[in-house]
Amino acid sequence: MNYSDNTEKNKTVGGMLYVVATPIGNLADIGQRALNVLSEVDFIAAEDTRNSLRLLTHFGISKPLVSYHEHNKREKGEEIVKRLLGGESCAIVTDAGTPAISDPGEDLVRLCAESGVPVTSVPGACALITALTLSGLPTARFTFEGFLPVTKKERRERLEALACEERTFILHEAPHKLRTTLDDLLKVLGGERRIALCRELTKLNEEVCRTTLEGAVNIYSEREPRGEYVLVIAGGSGKRSADEDGTSDMSPEEAVAYYSEKGMSRNDAIKAAAKALGLTRNQLYGMLLDK
Repeated sequence: MNYSDNTEKNKTVGGMLYVVATPIGNLADIGQRALNVLSEVDFIAAEDTRNSLRLLTHFGISKPLVSYHEHNKREKGEEIVKRLLGGESCAIVTDAGTPAISDPGEDLVRLCAESGVPVTSVPGACALITALTLSGLPTARFTFEGFLPVTKKERRERLEALACEERTFILHEAPHKLRTTLDDLLKVLGGERRIALCRELTKLNEEVCRTTLEGAVNIYSEREPRGEYVLVIAGGSGKRSADEDGTSDMSPEEAVAYYSEKGMSRNDAIKAAAKALGLTRNQLYGMLLDK
């Protein structure tokens, strides 16, 4: 691979947004170009100004900070773009890792693109890529799902879609929600599906637990989840097998009851049971009426 020294070209210029990756745990992982940009821009947009201030202070950088996060992105985004159009330069950073990945920075980049403001990236640490490379699972094709939805209906629909996903897929999860998420994954994907639970990446207590979903549930039934997790899960066959739910030997009534007990509505339970048993919805519905 050929490299070129674009030092002059990489000097910060007015009217540009810099998407700057910061360390996900180990401060030594920050790059020299990132430090240069953070030192030279007119101001920095940060998800949490307190966290970013600690980072900047560590490296002796003093720059004005603007709060930019999920709850103020609409108002603050317009203000930032206005300043950029006025000729100022801005670096956007997230609490850890690469901005705009499952992060409100995505909206700011889009807003800049729509307004004709140039955007460039200063690459660096990214938790999902770090976890993927440590997982021991296939990396040629993968998909990133971020955090699962909170509402039961949306969460169930997302998990049902992932059951048919052939690629390795990656989730983020907070420690207080880990057990619930593992239970949900186990119900939908089956106990034999492989998973790597990556915790506290690049930090002193970094841990990668490679096991199955059943093994993960058993481990964390006894162990208290600590730290932020990235879950890397093996892809499936591309189609949902009845055996994954254990419904292959069930009667139509038993299959519908099984999915109903998982919290599905009557109609959704019939749809899921029909799919698991290899029937159309009308076929299954007719069998239930006959009974």
